[in-house]
Amino acid sequence: MDYRLLTFMSETGPRAGILVGERIYDVAHETTVSSWSTVLGILEQWSMAESALEEAARRIEAGAAKSGGRPLAQAHLLAPVLHPGTIYCAGANYSDHREEMARALGLEPTPDMKELGETPWHFIKTGRSSVVGPNAAVTLPAYSKNVDWEIELAVVIGKPAKDVPVEKALEHVAGYTIANDLSARDAMRRAKMPPTSPFHLDWIGHKSFDGSCPIGPWIVPASQIADPHRLALKLWVSGELMQDSSTDKLIFDIPEQISMLSSRVTLQPGDMILTGTPAGTGAPQKRFLRPGETVRLSIEGIGEFEHSMV
Repeated sequence: MDYRLLTFMSETGPRAGILVGERIYDVAHETTVSSWSTVLGILEQWSMAESALEEAARRIEAGAAKSGGRPLAQAHLLAPVLHPGTIYCAGANYSDHREEMARALGLEPTPDMKELGETPWHFIKTGRSSVVGPNAAVTLPAYSKNVDWEIELAVVIGKPAKDVPVEKALEHVAGYTIANDLSARDAMRRAKMPPTSPFHLDWIGHKSFDGSCPIGPWIVPASQIADPHRLALKLWVSGELMQDSSTDKLIFDIPEQISMLSSRVTLQPGDMILTGTPAGTGAPQKRFLRPGETVRLSIEGIGEFEHSMV
């Protein structure tokens, strides 16, 4: 039974909702589990919640909902997980993006990290301050003139993962959503620090300004995505198609990323992994986001959402 898990603004504040068809129902009300009033609370009990949500969706579809729900078209959606745990972001993880960057720099393509025998590489993005939801107005940071877009398939963890082998990694995934890893390209390097210095790069300024991680519109359970490595991704800036690719161009796949991260730290329910961005970002063409522009993101099998820049 297909359904979507989301967060919506109710008359009393943010609530976890289940989308069946074109109507949203309150999860805690439909399941009678009060701790499932938030998506994070649901993810923390995902092993039990998954089957309960499927049963609720079947009942709703059969016309036996415990409430009338509310139309999706009239709902105010927030980020699916309002306050995620840790957000891990994969760097240089699409083959077409690496090729595009090499061309922009006038360089010959070099072996990628996987071809060199390396492991996946991630940085961390802040959660509560970075995350915003559908239709958010993201304020361009005052210190940057070169804010770029990066559509990413986001993996939502639903079961703790520590030292997980690749072949069991997907068992720890609750579902998938869409993220925009907004990046202040001109704030990445500290000019007074030599490139060889460990203090040369400023990852907070580059990747973690307020609103730098729009996420939405909902979480699609992993059981409803046949193959997360064959999904089309598209991103438009003010109606102009900029990114048009597929997750089949991932260098390190999702199980490899989960396995590597879990060898370093325990992944917790509510953590997210942004799996990398494909070709079509603004940096190679020196085209960056401007006030008043709208960014629309779409991933096959998940949905789409948009946000604006102010």
